[in-house]
Amino acid sequence: MDADNNGYAGRVAICPGSYDPVTYGHLDIIRRGAAVFDKVVVAVVNASVRKVHPLFEADERIALIEKSIEDLTNVHVQKFDILVVDFAREVGASVILKGLRAISDFEYEFEMNQLNRQMAPEVESVYMMASPKYSFVSSSGIKEMARFGGDVGEMVPPHVAVRLAEALKSQSSH
Repeated sequence: MDADNNGYAGRVAICPGSYDPVTYGHLDIIRRGAAVFDKVVVAVVNASVRKVHPLFEADERIALIEKSIEDLTNVHVQKFDILVVDFAREVGASVILKGLRAISDFEYEFEMNQLNRQMAPEVESVYMMASPKYSFVSSSGIKEMARFGGDVGEMVPPHVAVRLAEALKSQSSH
């Protein structure tokens, strides 16, 4: 195996997303990806075009993810604010790894795949179906549940649940 310009050897995948906050659904895809690829770069988008202002700044989202994957030696978390295919090239990744939960995810990802392939045919998109246990879990749904006092403990790691409650409490007091 050759090492790319970032020192990674073997097959590198990026797993892009906003991770606001990271969920067990995200972590399931990351962990499964880590078992398939030599290196997984969890790519945390700094400012998403699709989403409203995030609850957590990118550096805090990175810290929450890193704490959740401390045991995975082949996973690295990094912020990005360029086209996903350009970021893939920058880190030497040949794969964009994404999770799919529902038909609505497929429709959006299908469109993104076509655009990405047009710009970077050498970067392949690989999709993993969400585990049934997490197929309904979304960051936006979790934030809404937590905002109204719902228990999100089975959908996010404990440190994320604590930080989410703190952030929402702080937000509501402003």
